[in-house]
Amino acid sequence: MTQLPNRLQPFYENIAFERDDNTMILNFGPQHPSAHGQMNLILELEGERVKKARPNIGFLHRGVEKMAENMIYNEFLPTTDRMDYINATSNNYGFALAVETLLGIEAPRRAQAIRLALVELSRICSHLFFLATHALDVGAMSMMLYPFREREYALDLFEEYCGARLTHNSMRIGGVPLDLTPEWIAQCKAFLDHLPKQIEMYDALLKENRIWRMRLENIGVISKELAMSWGLSGVMLRGSGVAWDIRKEQPYELYGEVDFEVPVTDTGDCYGRYRLYIEEIWQSIKLIRQALEIYKDTPPELMANAPEYISAPKEQLMTQNYSLMQHFALVTQGMRPPKGEIYKATESPKGELGFYIVSDGEPYPRRVKVRGPSFFHCGLLEDLLEGTQLADVVAIIGNANVIFGEIDR
Repeated sequence: MTQLPNRLQPFYENIAFERDDNTMILNFGPQHPSAHGQMNLILELEGERVKKARPNIGFLHRGVEKMAENMIYNEFLPTTDRMDYINATSNNYGFALAVETLLGIEAPRRAQAIRLALVELSRICSHLFFLATHALDVGAMSMMLYPFREREYALDLFEEYCGARLTHNSMRIGGVPLDLTPEWIAQCKAFLDHLPKQIEMYDALLKENRIWRMRLENIGVISKELAMSWGLSGVMLRGSGVAWDIRKEQPYELYGEVDFEVPVTDTGDCYGRYRLYIEEIWQSIKLIRQALEIYKDTPPELMANAPEYISAPKEQLMTQNYSLMQHFALVTQGMRPPKGEIYKATESPKGELGFYIVSDGEPYPRRVKVRGPSFFHCGLLEDLLEGTQLADVVAIIGNANVIFGEIDR
């Protein structure tokens, strides 16, 4: 065993990499442009073939779950932006929906339509970001510019709605903070009309590109059994032939009413998963159009009517003394949910995003645990990278589409 610095001995002893003259240890990261975050991937190489791989995480840990236990529920909502920071709105939505389940309340129908539009718009942003960065990792440099251009248009819509482009805080427990304006709806429809032509251009650049296919086809193959044993979800699971999407299997809010398909492939490789990301953008366009149609026929309520947990509308606060007093108590002391525990999962762009909350009836949650899909997809690298070539490591990591803000919680 190679002599190591004392500070690294405990970690490397657990790995127990046996060395001989034909192998070497390579530290991939934590400061590596293709690691998509602060990850130290320890590789044992035999020539350029990976014999063993061990992801070492923890460089970005910020104690998000413990922060949640020391904040009232409404205070923690903006913090969820910082987990998967490429997809802030879905994090807001997942936590808000979990707390609403704990409270036993439901957002008004108009709020649900707005949520559906924003969440699917966020899914498009996340998938465009994936296409740009994954293509750059593999070497298709010009591809980075095009998806980022369309993503900027989508971020303009978020900025128009809530004033932010990256960390949106666009949801509220019980509904949404703002209504859609006619101008926003018109801009959104214009974006949805513009995007299909651009997706066709991405396909023209990549789908039949022989270099792209050589770098992705039959690379990073995940069998159905391996995917299920590691608890994969989202595209990483559907790319191995498992047709599981929480929006279909366990519909929440309006997902049980809208029409969409769940793209699936059984190739199990990086190329098949890339194709699923493209197909999911088409489905999100379809879902946003339906959400805007539902929105037209809904009454104007944006927040649930639950005075014990949710502040009254501004009109009531300005005219009714009791509503103002209740609002003051909710803001300064926080709501007091009933005692109990819940787990609520939603389908984020990367897979199953779940929030487990334990309440003992106090304004602060007793326990909060986040089930982030990237954590499982990162752990998979230990099995997935074994036997691969060093040149394929970057392609596989990029294709896994992990975000370390969601892993180091």
